[in-house]
Amino acid sequence: METVTISPKFQVVIPKRIRERLGLHPGQKVQAIQYGDRVELVPVRPIRQMRGFLRGIDTDVPREGDRL
Repeated sequence: METVTISPKFQVVIPKRIRERLGLHPGQKVQAIQYGDRVELVPVRPIRQMRGFLRGIDTDVPREGDRL
């Protein structure tokens, strides 16, 4: 876990190790989501990059009769 400081302009710097692991780059958009008492930053990915990310997911789930 890494600690960051909020600047007087309410800015934070994402530590280099985390930026590199997530492949973040300058100017990239992230969504800021309040979840309980914390803030989560979620990278916004281009839709083309999302292609195939559900490959291999188990779709064999019980369904209600009107959902077949």
